[in-house]
Amino acid sequence: MVFDTFTDALSFFLWSVFIISLVFGAVANKTNFCTMGAVSDMVNMGDTGRFRAWLLAIAIAIVGVALLEYFSLIDADNSFPPYRASTLIYGENLIGGLLFGIGMTLASGCGNKTLVRFGGGNLKSVFVFAVIAVVAYYMTNPFPDSDQTLYSVLFIDWVHPLSVVLDGKQDIGALIGGDNIAMARLLAGLVIGFGLLVYAFLSEDLRGNRDNILAGIVVGAVIVGGWYVSSNVMVNTEDGPYRLSDYYQEWDMLAESDDGKPAQGRTLNPQSFTFINPIGQTYGYLMEKLDNSLLTFGLMSVFGVILGSFLWALVSRSFRIEWFVGAKDFITHFIGALLMGFGGVLALGCTIGQGITGFSTLAVGSILAFVAIVFGAALTMKIQYYKLVYENEATFLKALLTALVDLKLLPSALRQLDAV
Repeated sequence: MVFDTFTDALSFFLWSVFIISLVFGAVANKTNFCTMGAVSDMVNMGDTGRFRAWLLAIAIAIVGVALLEYFSLIDADNSFPPYRASTLIYGENLIGGLLFGIGMTLASGCGNKTLVRFGGGNLKSVFVFAVIAVVAYYMTNPFPDSDQTLYSVLFIDWVHPLSVVLDGKQDIGALIGGDNIAMARLLAGLVIGFGLLVYAFLSEDLRGNRDNILAGIVVGAVIVGGWYVSSNVMVNTEDGPYRLSDYYQEWDMLAESDDGKPAQGRTLNPQSFTFINPIGQTYGYLMEKLDNSLLTFGLMSVFGVILGSFLWALVSRSFRIEWFVGAKDFITHFIGALLMGFGGVLALGCTIGQGITGFSTLAVGSILAFVAIVFGAALTMKIQYYKLVYENEATFLKALLTALVDLKLLPSALRQLDAV
């Protein structure tokens, strides 16, 4: 995919992402693909169908990335965000993932589900979207007339030391690869990917539901498609084809003027879908009065998923306006949105960004974030369930201890409430 001008290449890049995102949004709405719902079904009902659909998507993404990377068709080492960075920020991955898992449970869905519900007419999700947008934006951008961000004020002093610098990249292939990292990455990707694929299909919960199978296949393919497009759109120059990110770095030498130059170069790096930081980008985009230089993969994916979901809602006649049922519902969603904004940026991604896109690179930090997100969601759901069933009898501490017993993290002797 080589174009004669940077403008043509960038336009193709952005519109390709938008079209892929339309498919993502429509299929996610049609199949009710929801990572929060997947954890809820598994924890509360013992139904693993949607969770295995999530694993199916991860498996397809891992295998796709492993094969494409081996044949030099994608460059996951230089991605945005840097999933395989040599600094393993395990503290941020775990704490951010935990916050995000709690937040998505309180807010009735992850970042992707928020966009899907936004497109389906759910005004609660519009509110959640707005809160996430402001928090995520100021986590990475300074307050007006200041050089401080939410991250620098609230997190950097205590969470930054919770990291370790490695000799090389942090992905499993690089850690075990020795002198042949490329082959190690391929073998690790194929073994882990096909292992997850087999595990996903072992359950009738997945095999017996076509929507779950469709969701897993399409979402996994969408992630691979994002990686492929962002790695292969190039600009033709006298010195040969340049990737968009490389062309940006050499802009003064290659371009005749600054016309059409994006605001940032790192957003042109190889990447795939993630939603919390891009939701934050929408706030900056609106504040800058729709400045086209701010259009990115992330922004186009946000717009595409919302529109894709909206179109499916119209076709299926499922478009419904929904608002908060009361003050408690409003406050719960507000807190959840705050936690998703903080946690999604801190962990470098959401259930899609780290849970599938980052996981597809086999980065250790992404796997840690995935585990923390699932744990945070499962624990919160258990606590909510016991609080609901036992009402006034179930204090938060009793519900917490009982939830931890249910999750096999505490001995049964510490159970405070009867299992239900």
